[in-house]
Amino acid sequence: MKLPVLTALALVLAAPLAAQQAAPSPAPAPPPAAPAADAGLSGAVSDESDWQDLGIAIPAFATDADVPTQASAGSTAALGYSVAAVITADLKNNGLFKPVGPDALPRPAFAEVQAPAYAGWRSRSAEMLVQGYVRAGADGQVTVGCYLYDVALGQQLAKAGWTVAPGDWRRAAHKCADMVYSRLSGESPFFDSRIAYIAETGPKDRRMKRLAIMDSDGANHRYLTTGQATALTPRYSPDYKSILYLSYFNGQPRIYIYNLETNTQRLLLSSQNPVFAPRWSPDGKWVLYSMAIAGNTDIYKLPSAGGASIKLTDSPGIDIGGSFSPDGSRIVFESDRSGSQQVYVMNADGTDQKRISFFGGRSATPEWSPRGDQIAFTHIAGNLRIGVMSPSGGEMRYLTDSWQDEAPTWAPNGRIIQFFRTARGSGKTGIWQVDLTGRNERKLDTPVDGSDPAWGPLRP
Repeated sequence: MKLPVLTALALVLAAPLAAQQAAPSPAPAPPPAAPAADAGLSGAVSDESDWQDLGIAIPAFATDADVPTQASAGSTAALGYSVAAVITADLKNNGLFKPVGPDALPRPAFAEVQAPAYAGWRSRSAEMLVQGYVRAGADGQVTVGCYLYDVALGQQLAKAGWTVAPGDWRRAAHKCADMVYSRLSGESPFFDSRIAYIAETGPKDRRMKRLAIMDSDGANHRYLTTGQATALTPRYSPDYKSILYLSYFNGQPRIYIYNLETNTQRLLLSSQNPVFAPRWSPDGKWVLYSMAIAGNTDIYKLPSAGGASIKLTDSPGIDIGGSFSPDGSRIVFESDRSGSQQVYVMNADGTDQKRISFFGGRSATPEWSPRGDQIAFTHIAGNLRIGVMSPSGGEMRYLTDSWQDEAPTWAPNGRIIQFFRTARGSGKTGIWQVDLTGRNERKLDTPVDGSDPAWGPLRP
């Protein structure tokens, strides 16, 4: 099945006139005093003090006519409420904002979408206002308009709109949340993204592991494999068209590329030897993996289109590939060549291999940030904890402090990390996430236990 297509309108929306059903035409330019579109609050995203006390009101989106839609949320009025609820949850769950959602707020009239009743919102102590509209088209498509206002200044800060298929209405809500997040924080967006993970069921000594995907908030969950073969370590391709994962059936490892548009998969590598951790290069042209031969495990890369593998390491012990740097020039990996698991970096051709973790215990599962400024990893010193460090190995700090947290994966903007947590005793696993402050931690709801999360890039 082909992935849904999101059609962006202009960043400048038309006035939502009741009689207008076609795609909107450009609205007048904002007043000269309005801030520049790329201006954000001052301060680093790792210090949430600028946002925590910011009063953001997100009422239900208005509609020009309450008519049925084919969206799961129902009519345009019901859809307007659901869109606002998703935006509220996105902004609340990232840990930087404390918005007030549609449950506690009056729904603005349709005429107020571009002419907010600022006095009323000021009386509610709202400093920022996110409101918009939902309109059904004659072709069945749904148009969502999103506006961000500074209530104290009485000015519009940003506006955007999208026409989507009814089944994609949540993407429009995530796009609106992305716009608000980016405008207020000055950081790159991440809500309109997807997560692949391993869905686990059964007793801890006989776990069935299936490949599954979902939106960044856990919605639109879907299983991709049946569980007849064990699935492990998935990763989205840079273009979102496919997922790379490792499969074990009757003890034989295989690397597959699952095509999300056709729901078919292609065998990339089959081996009689143990294989581990396939990973994409940033341009999608190469796949990194590790393979054990005669007790020695080394890192290889092979063309994603198929072809001969190239051996990158050749040291005694176990070398397991981690990930490429965002520019594709370097690779971070783990190796026990020094006597215990530690983190190393090397050039993409295998040259200049050097250790970067020197802080006691063991270090594993390194993952390079999309921003290139940090490496997340699992630190093993008694408990398993998620830590981050600079690419040179400095500035190490912990983000979690639980019994068994492992396998970090980065949000597209490099400011939030997902990982999986195993409960002591039961062996039950769950997907968790934490921001770079280490203070905003939450569990992501999944229908069954989950492990090996892989956060994809921002959706095109």
